[in-house]
This record gives sequence, C-alpha cells and structure tokens, in this order.
Amino acid sequence: MYAHRPWLEVAVEKIALPDGRVIDEFLQLKGRDFVVVVPFTDDGRVVTIRSYKHGPRRVSVALPAGLLDGDEQPEDAARRELLEETGYEATRWERIGSFVVESNYGLNTEHAFVARGARQVREPRSGDLEEILVELRTRDELIAAIRSGDVAQLSSAAAIGLALALER
Repeated sequence: MYAHRPWLEVAVEKIALPDGRVIDEFLQLKGRDFVVVVPFTDDGRVVTIRSYKHGPRRVSVALPAGLLDGDEQPEDAARRELLEETGYEATRWERIGSFVVESNYGLNTEHAFVARGARQVREPRSGDLEEILVELRTRDELIAAIRSGDVAQLSSAAAIGLALALER
C-alpha cells in the first residue's frame, strides 16, 4: 500500500467478481470524505463561491464544500464549511444523499446537503490557502453557469442538479 495520509491511500487488492473471475491486482484508492452544500436564501438565491481549484487549474463557480475532520458527522461538517467559506448559516437542513465519487476504485464519499434560510452572520473565514468570493445566484444563473462550464467541479454540479430536481 502507498499512503500519503491523510490525503490519499492506494492499495492493491485481490478481488473475486460475481461471475467467478479473479483479479489479482485491482487498485483501491481512498481519499477523505467531504461535504457539499446547496444553500438557498429566503428569496430563492443560491449562495455560491468563486475560487481557484488546482484540479481544474482555474477559477470557477462552486458550492461551499470541504473535508470531514476526523470523526466529524457530515451535517456538522456541512454547517461548519458553509459558515467558514461564506459567513452564512441556515435554519433548515436536508440531506440529499451520500455518493461514492468513483465507483470502481472507491476514492471517497460526497455527502450532499440542501440548506434553507441561509443568511450571512459574519465575514467568511475559511482558513484555506485560497481566496474565495461569495456570490448569490438565481436558479437560472446557476444553470447557465453549469452549461457554460463555469462550474468545473462535478461535486458542485451534481449537488446543484439533485437539489433543483428534488424541488420539483
């Protein structure tokens, strides 16, 4: 096993498939689980962030998100990340679901939430190595950002799509 804890572990496993075939060296990747929040204000706008992410290597629109700390529960992490990255709190929380990011290799789990009644209670203090600009967007503006490619992270695009689909 290769490990660069706490960020990534790579293991080689011997697995048996349902049809009886055996794969002697199947890679299993393990990263840290994370949360993503779709925060709606009372007037129906969504609190988003604009920041640089090295994966897509550019500045893009995203949702507040972040890693779980230790044995932190997903909803606690979601509340913390929303407050740290945007300075917003929300009154009503709904779990959209938890999803394995990469189905063959495992990698990690995204825990997605909708937060309603979001309102700014302080200035953002993410403590990250990134500059974050908080932006409010209507549903139409958010969909346009996805279609134009301004939303570069699948985790944000998926959570937005699920949240909007579940509202209908």
